[in-house]
Amino acid sequence: MPTPLPGLVRQAAAGLTGFDINHKVTAADAQIFKNAGYDFCIRYIPRTAALADGNLTNGEATDIVNAGLALMAVQHVALPGWAPTAALGTAYGAYAADYCSQIVGLPQGVNIWCDLEGVAPATPAANVIAYCQAWYQAVDAAGYIPGIYVGYDTLLSPQQLYNSLSFRHYWRAYNGPQVAVRGFQLVQKLQVRVNGFDIDPDVVHTDNMGGIPRWLSL
Repeated sequence: MPTPLPGLVRQAAAGLTGFDINHKVTAADAQIFKNAGYDFCIRYIPRTAALADGNLTNGEATDIVNAGLALMAVQHVALPGWAPTAALGTAYGAYAADYCSQIVGLPQGVNIWCDLEGVAPATPAANVIAYCQAWYQAVDAAGYIPGIYVGYDTLLSPQQLYNSLSFRHYWRAYNGPQVAVRGFQLVQKLQVRVNGFDIDPDVVHTDNMGGIPRWLSL
């Protein structure tokens, strides 16, 4: 089992600014980001064991939280043009939860985010919905809080994103569509370069139904 992480599962606060980054964050990096005014970090986890290199680890999570940055995780999406299915949703969702529990040591109750973007153009909306629902169920069953990153080419309308999915936590990409009724709890901004890394800044919002993310923090 991984070493217990510092901090507690807490509710985020509207207006806080953080970033998502597809690169390992060292203890020194985390402190630089904190000193630059960032409040939280969202790091990547893999879809399968074969893709585990370069993703969030227990030691990195410890360094991030100890620097005063709150932490959440997002799962890598497949390459653009991928074809979602219910079976993939179950497999990827179950691995996301298992990786966060057995490798990272994230406690239950933290948001893990499904990255929905780059879907093959001919994919039926029903297949996208089945994938998302299966992913949601696998992550939810493990005690984590499923969230969804809404990027480009989701092939779902704002109404489908709300009415056809069980998610209650939405994160809008800088190039993503709207979500009907609920809106977003995280909004991504255009990429910037900080501390030698390309990062995507993100801002916490209370959505239209009073929802807000939950993360691990000191």
